[in-house]
Amino acid sequence: MHGPWLAQVRPRVAAAGLDRGWLAELIPAASRYAPDFLTPAPSGPAPALEQELAAVTATPADRVRRDLEHLGQHQGRLGPRLRALHADPGGRLARVAEEAAAFWELALAPYWARIRALLDADILYRARQSAEHGAARLLTDLDPQADWDGVALRLAPARSRQRALSREAAGPGLLLIPSALKASGLSTRVAPPDPPQLVYPARGAGSLWETRSRTASAALAVVLGRSRSTLLAELDSPASTTELADRTGLSPARVSQCLTALRDAGLASAHRAGRTVLYARTAAAEALLAAAAEAPGGAGGRPGQAPGRGPG
Repeated sequence: MHGPWLAQVRPRVAAAGLDRGWLAELIPAASRYAPDFLTPAPSGPAPALEQELAAVTATPADRVRRDLEHLGQHQGRLGPRLRALHADPGGRLARVAEEAAAFWELALAPYWARIRALLDADILYRARQSAEHGAARLLTDLDPQADWDGVALRLAPARSRQRALSREAAGPGLLLIPSALKASGLSTRVAPPDPPQLVYPARGAGSLWETRSRTASAALAVVLGRSRSTLLAELDSPASTTELADRTGLSPARVSQCLTALRDAGLASAHRAGRTVLYARTAAAEALLAAAAEAPGGAGGRPGQAPGRGPG
């Protein structure tokens, strides 16, 4: 399902050495456990990355060591890097946070506008579901593993998860977290005094990487100009100036000029990936393209009317 994203991200991650760094050891592909200190309870509905990383680096040393020991039980042993983190959490958590920030910039930030839109849509759906049908409908609709009987929420069938959690132990309540990249199933985090977390796949994730309709580009050409509207359409996946020039036939100088205009208008964002700068559409651009695609006639203006050339 996430093949298009992986195909773009893996070479960047490998080039930056992140596939063999701290995160690769902390979240091994074969393990079903990731240390809880990497996923602290969010401070609000949409915390900034800096806040999340500050919470990670502020993790008490005893909790870091406890999580690493649990990870070692899953893996059989800890490697030299994680043994060093176990010995000195305070001195090495900053390195973990730096690597997480680098991974964000390479793998998630260029795609965040569409990911955030998917997550917001899921939250809106769940809120409406709860308001119209109650918490029972919301909880049982998350995944077949979840069963709410009016008294308790039970997760099945994994035996390793058979752990009672009372209302008193849950503290402020259950925190539901939609995930755009989780293919199936539920994940939990129980680390008092934080509220327990239940991570579930967001609705519509299967369409996350679908190519947007090119009809919107034709409609926007009247307003933005042909070059800028073409570039917006090409930014369906993040790309560099050189890549955009190759794909559109525009000169690199023209692409750079248009991208600057799109950034100034809040329609494009830039993200550094090593020596390359990747450009991506913003949430405002996604909304603009969606509105143009839904306009009467499908390509802007009245049916049968050719879009204007525009100045660009």
